[in-house]
Amino acid sequence: AYKRFSELLPKEERENACSARVPKSQILTLPELRANPFQHRICRVFSTSDDGDDSMSFEDFLDMLSAFSDSATPDIKSHYAFRIFDFDDDGVLDRKDLEKLVNCLTGHGEESRLSNAEMEQLIRNILEESDIDKDGTINLSEFQHVISRSPDFTSSFKIVL
Repeated sequence: AYKRFSELLPKEERENACSARVPKSQILTLPELRANPFQHRICRVFSTSDDGDDSMSFEDFLDMLSAFSDSATPDIKSHYAFRIFDFDDDGVLDRKDLEKLVNCLTGHGEESRLSNAEMEQLIRNILEESDIDKDGTINLSEFQHVISRSPDFTSSFKIVL
């Protein structure tokens, strides 16, 4: 992990990789993130940058790899998945978050975009299935409850370096 992190830094900064920050643009060059539709959210969630530039320290990078590793618990994986899908960072998945989530998964091209009626029906179905307290949003525990019934989630939520 240290080797991969330091390779993202300019040569002159590699000696001090532990204290350096890698810009988001460099993190996104990782082949493991390049094709991920949530690449920008992943950087946002794992970055501890005070500047809001989504750059990563070595510790941030390790946290990201750890959460996406095979050894991460289902609770840890679902916690980070929830944070990645919570686009407005308000602690719940609301209709806007779900719409962005679906658009990320289906692509942004006109031919792959769902119609308004299809999107509305899909969001209604997701909320019907997941919104246990019927408040119109999905909180972390509701999300974790749904994820616990998905046997493929833990094995598919990973990045292997």
